[in-house]
Amino acid sequence: MTTVPVSDHTDQGAGRPIKVLVAIKSLAPGGAERLLVATLAAANREAFTYEVALVRDDADDLVPEIEALGVPVHRMGATSNLDPRWALSFRRLVSDRRYDIVHFHLPMTAGFGRPAARSLPTDQRPVTLYTEHSMWDRVSPITKLLNRATVGGDSALITVSSSGFDHLPPALQSRAQVVIHGVDQGPARALVADRDRVRAEFRDELGLSHDALVAVTVANLRSEKGIDVLLDAARLVADEGIPMHFVSAGTGFLEDELATQQQRLGLSERVTFLGQRSDALRLLAAADMMVLPSRQEGLPVVLMEATSVGVPIVASAVGGVPQVLEDGVSGILVAPGDPQALARAIQRVADDPDLRSRLAAGAAEVGTAFDVARAAGEIEDLYVRLLAERRR
Repeated sequence: MTTVPVSDHTDQGAGRPIKVLVAIKSLAPGGAERLLVATLAAANREAFTYEVALVRDDADDLVPEIEALGVPVHRMGATSNLDPRWALSFRRLVSDRRYDIVHFHLPMTAGFGRPAARSLPTDQRPVTLYTEHSMWDRVSPITKLLNRATVGGDSALITVSSSGFDHLPPALQSRAQVVIHGVDQGPARALVADRDRVRAEFRDELGLSHDALVAVTVANLRSEKGIDVLLDAARLVADEGIPMHFVSAGTGFLEDELATQQQRLGLSERVTFLGQRSDALRLLAAADMMVLPSRQEGLPVVLMEATSVGVPIVASAVGGVPQVLEDGVSGILVAPGDPQALARAIQRVADDPDLRSRLAAGAAEVGTAFDVARAAGEIEDLYVRLLAERRR
């Protein structure tokens, strides 16, 4: 990455910091949303001012964290994913606040927000760009159509993984770039240094002995995350006599269905659903392994977090995961949707302390690449370049 001096990271024509509006559908604690908070925390506040436009008022869990950073959050008032009325509020906001950059996250936000921004007079119109957090083609047909119909006017397109780039239509790849996002490495290092205490405290919370084997999954309870597959695998692991306790952190619309499956499989003593947690990194640092049973992924935040604290990983080989983890070196990869394969991999890691140590070391080495400060710098360099190109 080319480093741009702070003095060059300002709007030279106006002699002021560059003004950026980040637009996102949800601030519920999902992967894209957590990446956004981390990136804002690492932003260059001398050269840029940031504000956030939140489309859905009912998905605001992370608003306090953003506002604690000194970043204003403007609520657009949408009541559902396909409620287009928020676009009028968004247009007024962009017109009144005169942003230099509008950075869209998530396809629905971009699909409705781009036309609103572009309908402004030329002298009020910001540079727009878009970050694709998952796979371009893994959304509903109407969302994909709306995104494809409006993306042409953006000045740049970012994907968070090479796999995400590969799934773009060929016509879009020529102006897209990959920015590998990351996490704040400071808290991860602190947890690693204090791992013995963190492990003991978490097992006390669960009512387990301090030497109990614990597998942690952090994911929203949606079909693509494969928690149903994890439950089937947990039953198979228990049937083999492996003393493994499974912990799932996250919420979602499948919560009741998964609770019913847990009861049907007789896993009440083997699986704990924690609900939404704000300490995902701590849970991962306390685990003997992280299990990622997803059917679909881009480059999941939990994978970055797990590698940053050096925990052994068992994961489905989907999306950007196999581009990050080397099977048998920094993780164990399995086919998605296969409880038997997942159970075998979990058992293999549980049975072999030496393997756990090797996988933990491999994961920690991978984790050094996931630095949010570097990612924030790359994105801000892009903002500067796009504004310079517009002036020319």
